Amino acid sequence: MGECRIERTDNKRHSSVSLLSIAAVFLRLGSSAFGGPAAHIALMETELVVRRQWITAEEFLDLLGAANLIPGPSSTELALHIGYKKAGLAGLMTAGVCFISPAAILVSVIAALYTHYGKLPETTAVLYGVKAVMIAIVFQALVRLAKTSLKTSLLRVVAVAVVVLYSLKCNELVLLFGSGLVGALFLFITEKEKRERLIMVCLGLVTGALIGITWFLSSTTTKNVPFSVNALFWYFLKLGSVLYGGGYVLLAFLRTDLCEGFHWINSSQLLDAVAVGQITPGPLFTSATFIGYILAGPLGALVATIGIFLPGFVLVALTGPWIKKIRTSATAAQFLDAVNAAAVALMLVVLCQLSRDAIIDLPSLVIAVVSGLLLVRFKTNSIALMLGGAVVGLLLHPR
Repeated sequence: MGECRIERTDNKRHSSVSLLSIAAVFLRLGSSAFGGPAAHIALMETELVVRRQWITAEEFLDLLGAANLIPGPSSTELALHIGYKKAGLAGLMTAGVCFISPAAILVSVIAALYTHYGKLPETTAVLYGVKAVMIAIVFQALVRLAKTSLKTSLLRVVAVAVVVLYSLKCNELVLLFGSGLVGALFLFITEKEKRERLIMVCLGLVTGALIGITWFLSSTTTKNVPFSVNALFWYFLKLGSVLYGGGYVLLAFLRTDLCEGFHWINSSQLLDAVAVGQITPGPLFTSATFIGYILAGPLGALVATIGIFLPGFVLVALTGPWIKKIRTSATAAQFLDAVNAAAVALMLVVLCQLSRDAIIDLPSLVIAVVSGLLLVRFKTNSIALMLGGAVVGLLLHPR
């Protein structure tokens, strides 16, 4: 009986999934995944690895590592990778559109109200409860991912080093690729095959080229660009092609370019755009949708959204077929394992940062602890917990 059950589970994990199923899952996640990339990744791990068993924990980590190695919103690109793995290019498109659309539509509605009334609706109460719940969800997923990714002493040392260096403000891109190269070098030292030596050289060249190109593109921004819909599209297309580091890095780029360089928006509008990206479910990069709307209405929202997310679709389509092939090389596989360890370490630092913002008093601590107990002891649905957190937040902070 036990052997039959294992066989069915393995078949389920390696079989394709219908586009309708992919659409349903990612529409649901895109409509309810609050809390930023770390929370989105945690919810996907719970939904797709633990509950639905579409992929294994090891496969999930490989896709997460691959998503972290390319610019753009990591949680969205993880969704794209999963869609590609389960249903090819059609699955990639379905997963991406369904994960992004709910947030983009909601942000556009909020932007329309914002342009009419000049202020954001009150959301502090809802966020108070939801943020505390998300801490528990991310922590649970992080524990599971760590058990899978930190499987050797070398990978555990890499993870600790990344935590320390990232806390000291070391660049995220350098840490991810640097970890991969360190892991690969440790194996390469004992490797005698010509093929593996060639792969090691290729990894070093690709890493250096990617970091160099990203630095060059991110440092070449023309000042005082007159606003047009075309300029809006090309700006967000370039930003989506070079941006690593998530919402905080996005805020820095937008302030430097749109407020101080182009003068398209002011600082108050920028902060409101980032706030809307945080209070709505789905990707934080839908802050671009808000900015596009206040600059050029619905067309601006559409253009900005396509611009910032399009590079992710292209890059995942290009890199997706290579993930399985990477595992056939011992050196490249070690590179990916070390990147996975670094990604989990970065999630740990982000969790600590989020905890400082979310656990601000005794009631929020109680919400987080109770949520953790419900997750571990009773396997309570994560989305139900978030809805419960929102209700508790409204009851505790009705204004």
